Amino acid sequence: MSNTEPGQTGPSTSNTTDTPAHQGGAVTQTLPQQEAAQAPSSQPGHPAPTTWYGAHEPAGPVFPPPPAPGAAPSNPEPRPPQRRRLGELFAVAALTAALASGGTYAATQLGSQDSQNPSTASPSSSLGRGASTAPVSQTDPQSPDWTATAAAVSPSVVAIKTDSGEGSGVIIDDSGHVLTNNHVVSGAQELTVTLSDGRAFKGKIQGTDPSTDLAVVTIEGAPKDLQPISIGDSDALEVGDPVMAVGNPLGLAGTVTTGIVSALNRPVTTEAAQEEQPQQQNPFGNQAPQQQQQSSSEPVVTNAIQTSAAINPGNSGGALVNANGQLVGINSSIASLGSSGSSQSGNIGIGFAIPVKEAASIATQLIKDGKAEHAYLGVAPVDGTASDGSATRAGAKLRTVSPGTPAAKAGLKVDDVIVAVNGERVDSAEALVAHIREYAVGDSVKLTVLRDNKTQEISANLAAAPAS
Repeated sequence: MSNTEPGQTGPSTSNTTDTPAHQGGAVTQTLPQQEAAQAPSSQPGHPAPTTWYGAHEPAGPVFPPPPAPGAAPSNPEPRPPQRRRLGELFAVAALTAALASGGTYAATQLGSQDSQNPSTASPSSSLGRGASTAPVSQTDPQSPDWTATAAAVSPSVVAIKTDSGEGSGVIIDDSGHVLTNNHVVSGAQELTVTLSDGRAFKGKIQGTDPSTDLAVVTIEGAPKDLQPISIGDSDALEVGDPVMAVGNPLGLAGTVTTGIVSALNRPVTTEAAQEEQPQQQNPFGNQAPQQQQQSSSEPVVTNAIQTSAAINPGNSGGALVNANGQLVGINSSIASLGSSGSSQSGNIGIGFAIPVKEAASIATQLIKDGKAEHAYLGVAPVDGTASDGSATRAGAKLRTVSPGTPAAKAGLKVDDVIVAVNGERVDSAEALVAHIREYAVGDSVKLTVLRDNKTQEISANLAAAPAS
């Protein structure tokens, strides 16, 4: 996949018809787990490389004393409907913030999923605690009582240790299902899930979805006193909202850090764990060309929540919650300066989380079927620009439109430039990937298209990507 420099305005191209080009992207160096301390040096004039690496492993997890009881639940003050701020393509190298298991890492296809065995635990009809009220009511939302938030959330966040590393996870129902990142558990032969009170249980992988870097682990012999997390609404977030990250950084279980939502709809590319069977679909429905044995599949593209809350190795798969203790994202990666000769990178105040709307949808499918399906549009986009009156706008230029796909049925044409999805700005092929990834099969999206110097609104009904 070709890369462009930050700020490059011309269309970028790719050597495959199904790979959207992205600006400011970085090619991931695939590193063996045990060699993660040797960070690759960034080349002059290029963004820092994206690296998957392992976390420091202490002698054993360290658990804090049981937290004091939090504030009594009550209905939070209703908030008027908010429109999420338009995201900008952010040219960063996104690093995993957790220990990833099993060998090297390579890019994964932007589409289909990895299938696992169905869980013996019965799927929950809905995720979370099942209560309509938030676990914490803040009297001053802009100056939260973080002690109460931590007390409410910490019992729902677990430490996950595999035979090659460790990360974090979030209890999402009372049947023992834990949501985490795919890179935390990929390739693991053994799994241990440790609750906040120190009890440890064996776990097994219920299902993984490399294309979104999400996975569900089932706690074997799960106790009846599990405390599932309260599920929030990532669409209701605003830039500047206070948030808390809870997880297992550097093996220090139960660690909480606070910050704000720094940006929304931030297209971020990371590279996922190499699967034995490379994925064969992408969200646009175009078949990937035959890959060589040593080639990597496509990267994970997320329409991420950017946060200033400190996220470090081991935080991956942990919770990003609002001040009311509701899950709004799954912490997954961090930006790195990538300085030459540096060791493992840590927090620099730029972390990324997968919005809970997307994560919950994938988790529900993984619990039910052990796999997840994804929406696709049926186009091959590249970075491009088009005239909008007297102005010029960047967007996703359609290089191909596959026959019989949602795009073709909607009337999209080659050389159309998509500049928005449901009113949210799209300024690159990568941004279009990230937006489409957020939606489910069957969803209808309104695409803002520039064609022949005119703006058009075109609606498309997203379908499931066909099997290769």
